[in-house]
This record gives sequence, structure tokens and C-alpha cells, in this order.
Amino acid sequence: MNLVVYILRRLAISIPILLVGSFLVFVMVAAAGDPLAEIRNQPNINPESVAALAHELGLDKGIVPRYFDWLGGFLTGDWGISIAQGSAMEEVFPKIMSAFWVTIRLVLAAEIIALILGVAVGVLAAVKQYSPVDYVATTLAFLFFSMPIFCVAIVLKTYAIDLNVLINDWGWDEWLGNPFLKTTSPESLSGDGFGDLVVNYIGAFALPTLSIMFISFAAYSRFQRSSMLETLNMDYVRTAQAKGISQTRVIFRHAFRNALIPVTTLFSVNFVTVVTGAIITERVFNWNGMGTVLVEAVNKNDPNVMMGWIVVISISVVVANLIADLVYGILDPRIRVG
Repeated sequence: MNLVVYILRRLAISIPILLVGSFLVFVMVAAAGDPLAEIRNQPNINPESVAALAHELGLDKGIVPRYFDWLGGFLTGDWGISIAQGSAMEEVFPKIMSAFWVTIRLVLAAEIIALILGVAVGVLAAVKQYSPVDYVATTLAFLFFSMPIFCVAIVLKTYAIDLNVLINDWGWDEWLGNPFLKTTSPESLSGDGFGDLVVNYIGAFALPTLSIMFISFAAYSRFQRSSMLETLNMDYVRTAQAKGISQTRVIFRHAFRNALIPVTTLFSVNFVTVVTGAIITERVFNWNGMGTVLVEAVNKNDPNVMMGWIVVISISVVVANLIADLVYGILDPRIRVG
């Protein structure tokens, strides 16, 4: 019951924050310019038609009434329509959800792999401090820290092109590619069997996943190493070692779980940051995810899409922080929620 009360209390606190934040963002988006500017500037456009469209979209109202109209529709699942030229008045909700699912699949795979490798390398580097393993892990971490994501993505894409040429010379089809260039449908990855499906998925996700993974791996490994070194110097760990408990048990039963707490915080923050920052990776590899949606919405000054994008990201931040708080109690029983 304490856990349920804690979750409800956190959600109750988050709702007013989301409402205030959404209103401020709505005001800034509305002040960004006229969403119908491109339509007004087109030749042979009837002013009455533009006025009717503005009335249909509620653009002829004040900021506060427009916000509450948007909020009421958002809470009922009506996120409005995209007014970008050529969108044929596309519904915002399926547009955002489709892009969000594409990005989540990419980011989730990259972050899980980066977390597992980063934690393992960080623990190993801490246990074998100042050894060749530690020096190699530190060098790789600083290397990836210093490289911007677009640089990693472009390098991987360049080598992938050469690899695809080599594969074609062997008489095989190109393996490293992007099935989401023209469609976000999973059916585009279908093959003759389960094995083909797995191979196609790996080929589609490999390049953007590795790009994000390398950068995140550097952060996780360094945080885990630092946290593990600090934990290994704690009194309770020294006491366990003095009692003659094996080094393996001291590391994994006494130190490892507590050392994961800072990395858990980093993961919750980094996950959402990567989702919002995947714009560069998606643009390099032509993925139709959240990054593409945001860039198009900003270029076209599409307020409904921008608001939907921002609110989805804001909710993701709240959920990620809530999950991190719950994981704290699992890792360290001394941390209680409720």
C-alpha cells in the first residue's frame, strides 16, 4: 500500500507540473509565427477559405481559449490535425505514436546494450584499478565521450557502404540498410522465416543502435567505475573483507547493488535525453522517428505536432524518473518509498 500511495502522490505532483509546462510551451509555440503563412502566400488562394480553415483550427481565438480547447482534445485522445503542407490534414495522434514507437525501438535496444556493457566494463575496471584493463576501458570511454554523435554515425555509415559493396560482390543482398526510409511498418522487415526476420532486424538496427550505444556506453562505464570504487572503500565492504568473505561475494553481494544506484539515475535521465537527442542519428540514417517529426513540425510551424511531441517527451520524463525511484528501493532496501 505504501508503494501505491507513493506512486499516486508522485503522479499527483507531476500533473500540475505538466499542465503549467504545457501552457508555457503552448504560448511559445503560438508566438512562433502564423501556421497558415505558407497557405496564405500561395497564389490563387481564396482568403475566405483560409479564414474558414483558421476558424476550424481555432486560430482565430485567444491564447487561453485555444489552450483549453487543445487540452480538452488532448485528454480525450483528439490531438488535433497536422497543418503542414502536403500532410492532407493528417491526425497528430497516430503520427506521433508511430514515430515514437520507431524511436523507442531504436533507443531501447541501444540503451540496454550500452547499460549492460557499461556496467560490466565499469565494475571490471574498478576491481582491476590501474591495470591494463582499466586503462583500455578508460581510453575507450574518453574516446567516445569526445566524439560527437554525428561523427560516430557518419563513420559507421561510411564503413557500412563499403561492407554492403563487399557483400554484393559475394553475390548476397545488401544487409546493412534502413527499411524505415519509406515506411515504418514492421512488415517491411519480413522474410522467408524467423531466421531471415532476425537477420533483417539486426541489419536494420545495427548502425543507428551502435551510434547511440557507443556514446551511452562511455557514460555508463565511467559512472559505474567511479561508483564502484567509492563503494569498495566503504566501511561495510572493508568489514566483509576482514571477515574473510570471498572477493567475488564481497563485490556482487555487498558492493555491486549499491554501486548501481548512481547509474540508475543516469539511465533514467540519459534514456529520455537520447530519445530527444536522436534527431541527429535519425537524420543521418533516414529514420522516420521522433526526430524527423520534430524537424518537420518546426520547419512547417505545425503547432499541434510540436505540442504533441513535447507532451509525449514530458510524460516520458515523468515515467522514467518514477521507475528510477522504484528501482532504488529494489537495489537498496534502506531506501523506502511511501
